[in-house]
Amino acid sequence: MNRDDLRALLDAVAAGTTSPDDAAARLSVEPYSDLGFAKVDHERQIRQGVSEVIYGAGKTAEQIAGIASALLQRDEQRILITRLQPEKMRKLSDLLAGQWEDALPILTYYDGPQLATIGEMPEPDGKGTVVVAAGGTSDLPVAEEAALTAEMLGNTVERLYDVGVAGLHRLLSHADALASARVIVAVAGMEGALPSVIGGLVSCPVIAVPTSVGYGASFGGVAALLGMLNSCASGVSVVNIDNGFGAGYQASLINHLY
Repeated sequence: MNRDDLRALLDAVAAGTTSPDDAAARLSVEPYSDLGFAKVDHERQIRQGVSEVIYGAGKTAEQIAGIASALLQRDEQRILITRLQPEKMRKLSDLLAGQWEDALPILTYYDGPQLATIGEMPEPDGKGTVVVAAGGTSDLPVAEEAALTAEMLGNTVERLYDVGVAGLHRLLSHADALASARVIVAVAGMEGALPSVIGGLVSCPVIAVPTSVGYGASFGGVAALLGMLNSCASGVSVVNIDNGFGAGYQASLINHLY
């Protein structure tokens, strides 16, 4: 049950078309499914506005299929699975197809960010545009994780790729898109300067994502992380190294605020 379903149920009770006992019976369903290896949260959408997302790394294809099936059994319309390796995706596809046959919603895999979706992308209902800017082509897997996450959560996303500070004119040619964004996700490795540059040009929140791209002294993204944490631009916040999902999720929350 999501927030809209809950509101409709309460409206039906208020209107007298549903009895309090019937409503109580619907609400008495267990708030989570205990699968032994996982407790699948069915009320997260009501509490947080977003249903449970499956983190694929460290889970077997069988475990992911079990969690996804538990969500589908409770009428979940769309599911996001992050950090899903290609070989695990192939096995997951076979497992879900065997369990759901023709009833399985569209299962889509995005190879670059290693991300899968079940169900179609929703119609955007955010207040504005989320811009995802990536410093270089090597940053694209993380940038796409952020962009696809934001799209899956109901946002219009504009991608500005390969606009790093090594060629500042590439970024400035998109000044209109930056100025009109409601929130910007800036993804960069190396020295991590892109969010500071963008933060000095716009009035909206900027979410900085350090990536593990770079040579030895980048220390797997730590150099970019520290640079972003020390940004002199106001309005820049920072998520963890390579955490495109976290940035896309946070951008969606901002874009849905009144």
